Amino acid sequence: MNTIENFDHILLFKTNISCHDDKQLLHKLLDNNPAVQCWTIDMEDSDCVLRIVSETVSHTQIIEMIKQHGYSCCELT
Repeated sequence: MNTIENFDHILLFKTNISCHDDKQLLHKLLDNNPAVQCWTIDMEDSDCVLRIVSETVSHTQIIEMIKQHGYSCCELT
């Protein structure tokens, strides 16, 4: 049986969020957002990849939210 995975709800971003204090901001922004099912940040990666699972939040909304707090954020394609 072939199962086709739908990855449209996984959003990937390149950021400059690279330390524990920066990550705390993400906890404040994303943990209480009901539209975000889960998220991770890979601070070991050179792109500090932020991964968000959400069926309703757009790339643009996340980018604007992160940039409003002084961090860089752009969609990874």
